[in-house]
Amino acid sequence: MLRFAPSPTGDMYIDNLRVAILNYLVAQQKSEQFLVRIEDTDTKDNIEGKDTEIMMILEKFALKHDSVYHQTEHLNLHITLALKLLKEEKAFICKCKDKCLGKCENFTQEEYTLLKKNAEPFVIRIKEDADPFIILKTDGTPTHIFASACDDMLSDVSFIIHLEKYLLDTPKQIHIKKLLGYNKETTYTHLPSILDGENISVKSLFEKGIIPDAILNYLLLLGNEKVPKEIFTLPQAIKWFDLEKISKSTVKFDMEKLRFINREHLKMMDDKQLSTLFGFADTDIGKLAKLYLKECSTINELQEKVLPIFKSKDFSGELGEPMKIIENIIFNAPAFETLDALNQHITNESGLKGENLLNPLRQLLTNTGNGPELSEIYPFIKSYLLEVAS
Repeated sequence: MLRFAPSPTGDMYIDNLRVAILNYLVAQQKSEQFLVRIEDTDTKDNIEGKDTEIMMILEKFALKHDSVYHQTEHLNLHITLALKLLKEEKAFICKCKDKCLGKCENFTQEEYTLLKKNAEPFVIRIKEDADPFIILKTDGTPTHIFASACDDMLSDVSFIIHLEKYLLDTPKQIHIKKLLGYNKETTYTHLPSILDGENISVKSLFEKGIIPDAILNYLLLLGNEKVPKEIFTLPQAIKWFDLEKISKSTVKFDMEKLRFINREHLKMMDDKQLSTLFGFADTDIGKLAKLYLKECSTINELQEKVLPIFKSKDFSGELGEPMKIIENIIFNAPAFETLDALNQHITNESGLKGENLLNPLRQLLTNTGNGPELSEIYPFIKSYLLEVAS
């Protein structure tokens, strides 16, 4: 069993997403189950709806889970296990506010009863020579370390991939599980951090027009120099990815590299599927969008190129008069298979030719004076010509 354990206290950031992807990928490679555990025990910091948002993001990346639960569902179990350790004298009650001063381990039952009677705040700590750490807080809820260790044990999680910032928690969680009688070996891998990884949310990348396949591709490349090819999908990566080949050094986020990968994935996208990003379901519009991938890297940039083609045109500029003439001719003309045939018809009807024809015609059909050759664009918009030229 592998697990991803996000907290619903804010947006999902790319370092957390990377953890989710790698846990899912390794679970697939090992034919193990993949569990999602929403770590919501710190209720004062939880943000309503973030748990749903987390699950929607995992769905966008096709990270299918076998089971999902909220950690608060196990609160009673956490408390029961803490009291079990207390009863077995593997834990003790402590009323020290911060660091344990070493005077509480020998509390008598009478002193404990008096604490409860006087409603004095206390915590429960694990007996540990170096650091008797807290497992139940003054409000009776478990600490993150204790709740995670208990749930990993209860779910029989055998392989844990998480961020290196949890490195110091790992020995404590192993110790907790052993005290509770869980002796199965668990493999731990601590991922190096991504510089700025805690500041770049997945949602912000979506808002910039980066697609999930590209983000996933990029995050699997980070710190991994030995890959068979640079552009790939998750099913392909499952076949060759090797967790041992990930560098242990901190990696740097590179937006330009992500933009390049995004462009390559947009090129690979099915034409009809790509067209849906612009409100169509037409293979030709997908092919039209790909013409602009020579100069665009994101969905947003493509929309800025494609959507104006289908918007109302401005006839007020110096090209306005010939645009009106050409518009009128197009509205009264038959359909033409090629741009050359259309140009010849407009020339015959208006006398416009050369730049006097091409410049206003480009402005009329594309709403801009630059971009791909009009001869490249025309085959993909000819069925929309009356709409475009209005």
